[in-house]
Amino acid sequence: MKDTVSQAVDEAIAENVTRPAEDATDLHTTPAHGRFLLVLAVTALGVVYGDIGTSPLYALRECFHGPHAIALTPANVFGVLSLIFWALILVVTVKYLIFVLQADNRGEGGILALTALATRIRLLSPSERRWLVILGVFGAALLYGDGAITPAISVLSAVEGLNVATPLFAPYVIPITIGILIGLFLIQRQGTALIGRLFGPITLLWFMVLALLGLVQLVGRPAILGAINPAYAFAFFRANGWAGYLVLGSVFLVVTGGEALYADMGHFGKRPIRLAWFTVVLPALMLNYFGQGALLLANPAAAENPFYRLAPSWALYPLVVLATLATVIASQALISGSFSITMQAVQLGFLPRMNILHTSRTHYGQIYIPAVNWLLMITCLVIVLGFRTSSNLAAAYGIAVTSTMAITTVIFYVVIVERWRWNRVLAGFLAGFFLVIDLAFLGANIIKIPQGGWFPLVLAIFIFTVMMTWKKGRYLVAQRVGEQSKSIEAMMQNFQTNPPVRVPGTAIFLSNVPKSTPTALMANLAHNHVLHEQALLLTVNTASQPHVPDEERVEIEPLGQGIYQITVTYGFMEEPDVPKIVAGLPARGLDFNPNDVSYFVNHTTVIASHMPGMALWREKLFALMAHNAASAADFFCLPADQVFVIGRRVEF
Repeated sequence: MKDTVSQAVDEAIAENVTRPAEDATDLHTTPAHGRFLLVLAVTALGVVYGDIGTSPLYALRECFHGPHAIALTPANVFGVLSLIFWALILVVTVKYLIFVLQADNRGEGGILALTALATRIRLLSPSERRWLVILGVFGAALLYGDGAITPAISVLSAVEGLNVATPLFAPYVIPITIGILIGLFLIQRQGTALIGRLFGPITLLWFMVLALLGLVQLVGRPAILGAINPAYAFAFFRANGWAGYLVLGSVFLVVTGGEALYADMGHFGKRPIRLAWFTVVLPALMLNYFGQGALLLANPAAAENPFYRLAPSWALYPLVVLATLATVIASQALISGSFSITMQAVQLGFLPRMNILHTSRTHYGQIYIPAVNWLLMITCLVIVLGFRTSSNLAAAYGIAVTSTMAITTVIFYVVIVERWRWNRVLAGFLAGFFLVIDLAFLGANIIKIPQGGWFPLVLAIFIFTVMMTWKKGRYLVAQRVGEQSKSIEAMMQNFQTNPPVRVPGTAIFLSNVPKSTPTALMANLAHNHVLHEQALLLTVNTASQPHVPDEERVEIEPLGQGIYQITVTYGFMEEPDVPKIVAGLPARGLDFNPNDVSYFVNHTTVIASHMPGMALWREKLFALMAHNAASAADFFCLPADQVFVIGRRVEF
């Protein structure tokens, strides 16, 4: 069966899910149905639900055995289970599955896509609603912290199951965890296709085991299902007061991964994600959590690790192996998500150009970014060595996700008011209801800051500073270049009175400052005193949408005297391929051989100075990033033997 499912998954992905960018919108305009819908739902289990599916390993344990644990009494067990049930219903089911998934940016999701839907993000000028952009970028920075902590806590909690079998494994938990994490990051270069065909079937097996383990306990103690009644949650707060509120920080662990539902929507569409949740994920999670609760009522000593105590002794080692595989899958999803966020941030102008490798010729979206991969690996290893146990890590886990969820709610309010045209009162009531829940969880997690919650916040602040510095720096450099450059109108008037010497051939001058004469063109005229008989001034823009239809991608404006302004627009989920665009220009009326054109590219060396703009330390940070950014020739896929690079220095 596994081979059959894997083959069906591969066929579905190759044909429908990860298409090239120009075909990607078809997935969202034609809802999946029938066998294709089922295949996508199985595939989504591994990619979308890997993180939330491994929360039973540690979530309930932290409520009764963590640093902010509550006393293990029957009333508290019922109260905590009621909180878990309603957290999954209100946060994941209602907020994300029913409402937020509707706020798609042409089929794509994620906090940057939502931000681009709420306000236009300009590459080289300030956006109209800067506060929204700042919120969205900080939310994206927080997700990097989630991407670093999730592999560490997931794999560590799985391997700790060996301690349940025998304390002899205790000294080897950390080395085994480090070995698994290193292996996980080493195989990223091969692409998710290497293990992608196993994602859905293994995760389906994992959820079936979760359900079975919980069901065995529930058969003997079905009364625990009464915890569905929200009265137990209210009684829990009344009885425990402040201590009960702090337990929300551990309860929140059951919904970590909820953001992935929205972020991964572009890969599968809404229907498969919803189908997988309601038919497999939600029932399995509920059965397992309630089964753990039933076990705790019968055996309070199991609070040290209630998940593994659900299993009979003979099944413990196979369960550890399966849990480890499940956590690797969950980690893989977060690592891939970090790659996707980075690509979006690069395209939207928040990070410098990076070496982005496509690991599949047919599966669009399977990318590998070496710099991000190695930085994540180093961060994960530092986290494991620093925190050492999953309980310690649980203190650091949650605050980044709760903050991101609250930010998502605020931006979602703007979208439903301005895009959906909802009444502001109704929109405020809905968003306010979700925000109260988000802030309640956030408040309970803030207390974790001294115990480790500071780590993802510090990491997010650093990444946010880098992203905003790069955005501001690009704007300032573009201003300086614009001040030094002639307008295209002035250049054309100058050519009429002082026509340059023309030579045969076609030259393409890349420029990131629209309506300004490319610096490379001016330098070529100044030093070579000639201009090709056909000159194309090419500017690449990024739209505030994930994909741009082919018919809207290229604009050609004749300027006269064999000179053309070419404007190419890509979505923020698309990778620019300038030679492919150039190859299609002869069909649009331009007469040249694409294999014989010469590309002229600027290489800007930025020099930090005391000029107005940014603090000197930020200018130095920007200069460092610019120095290490991938070259424009590589980023735009230009053929190396047809490129001429012209250097310039800019003080800002």
